[in-house]
Amino acid sequence: MVRSRTVWATAALMTAALGVAAVPAEATPVAAARAVACPTGWGSLDKAYTAASLESVRSVRTGSHDCYDRMVVDIPGAGSDDLGFSVRYVDGIHQDGSGRPIPVGGGAVLEVRVHAPAYDPDTGSPTYPATPGRPLPGVDLTGYRTFRDARFVGSFEGDTQIGLGVRARLPFRVLRLADRLVIDVAHTWGTAR
Repeated sequence: MVRSRTVWATAALMTAALGVAAVPAEATPVAAARAVACPTGWGSLDKAYTAASLESVRSVRTGSHDCYDRMVVDIPGAGSDDLGFSVRYVDGIHQDGSGRPIPVGGGAVLEVRVHAPAYDPDTGSPTYPATPGRPLPGVDLTGYRTFRDARFVGSFEGDTQIGLGVRARLPFRVLRLADRLVIDVAHTWGTAR
């Protein structure tokens, strides 16, 4: 009985010692935060989905994450299958209807086109209080790694156009979710931030 206690105690001590030795010194929370693995494979080619929403754009917001900057176009009441879009890199953006060029700052420009109006189709009243050619209301891109500028281009015949200026032509993805369209633009082409 004494021998079995000794064997168990020895086994427990060895397991504890090996467990501590097996954890590298850099596996601290600080080091783990620096070694974020970022997704790859998004690419920079045009992305689109054909559908039209009966709902209207209500707001646009942005956020910065470890691996990418994010723009969210809120369309309350829209289902993910109803959200049509086209997102692509362009040399310049021209307002639908008038053809007026809208300058957008940055090393590259994404045209974000959402197949939903920024006005009430029944009354023509704006549902998103933006002015063509001006920065998006309430969007402050100070301190973002990728986003440089965000301009409202216009809303014409059920489509809303936004110009998103980014640091360079970087990979991006588009997510269709209930009530919103999400555009993520990576900070780099690599796999780490």
